[in-house]
Amino acid sequence: MRAVIADELGAPANYRLKQRDPGAPGPDQVRIAVHAAGVSYVDVLTAGGGYQVRPPVPFVPGSECAGVIEAVGIGVSGIAPGDAVVASGWGGLFADVALLPARSVRLAPAGLSMIEAAVFPVSYQTARHALVDRARLRPGETLLVLGAGGATGYAAIQLGKHLGARVIASASSEAKRALALAGGADVAVDARAADWRDQLRQANDGKGVDVVFDPVGGNVTEAAFRALGWNGRHLVVGFTAGMAQFRTNLPLLKGASLVGVDIRQFGIFEPEAAAANTAAVFALAGQGALRPVIARTYPLEDFAAAMTEAAIGATAGRIVLTMR
Repeated sequence: MRAVIADELGAPANYRLKQRDPGAPGPDQVRIAVHAAGVSYVDVLTAGGGYQVRPPVPFVPGSECAGVIEAVGIGVSGIAPGDAVVASGWGGLFADVALLPARSVRLAPAGLSMIEAAVFPVSYQTARHALVDRARLRPGETLLVLGAGGATGYAAIQLGKHLGARVIASASSEAKRALALAGGADVAVDARAADWRDQLRQANDGKGVDVVFDPVGGNVTEAAFRALGWNGRHLVVGFTAGMAQFRTNLPLLKGASLVGVDIRQFGIFEPEAAAANTAAVFALAGQGALRPVIARTYPLEDFAAAMTEAAIGATAGRIVLTMR
């Protein structure tokens, strides 16, 4: 039983693969044999100490996985040893075995492989919470997805189309734009083009968009907000390009809203609504309407290469560590 662990937060080189047995589950806990774990930009950011909340050390990275339950603690119901499950956590999942609160574990969605299931819940829960709960996206509205080749961006494309929106994908490479179109986007624009705003205006017949899904941040945030129409909603999902500098007169001039999306705190403050959100995306996965795209898998011992690739952000599709 191995785990990726470091005594000090930092770059992937700070971490080592060490023997580690997390022990038996306590009350309301489950012990999972991890089969696959997603590797995201946020995982690397957290492991490096750059996320807005710093985890305690020693730290094992990893926030989403799929596996099989080995044992359950007192008070656990609804899941049992032998069940295939997906789970999310605040670290601890780049490992062969993990202990997690039972509340963060669910039966795996039907129709997905272990590798697909490992990267399904967080991205799709985030995208649906953003579009349904926060933006109130309506059929016929236009949705602009920034970072469309990334994890949450790709999920937002699929969910936006399911909700009846016209989807414009903005991505930084030809491979990512092709991925976005394959995922259902109506049109894709080049995020790095000097005439990006002109491409976007042409893609939407000269009109402002209704909703912006923004996991990117940085300079693109203000440019995308300016592309909103009257009563538009700009969803702040992440900041892979850094924190944005934003002119506060823009919401006034457009009657528009800047809306924060935090799936972690959503689960803390609105547990019933969060559970309904999860149930909805799992049902859609079971119907075949939602499915993540896997770009590359790495064995657990190659964790540093996987983390480095995720940090660069050039890959179209998800990166996954495999343990079995």
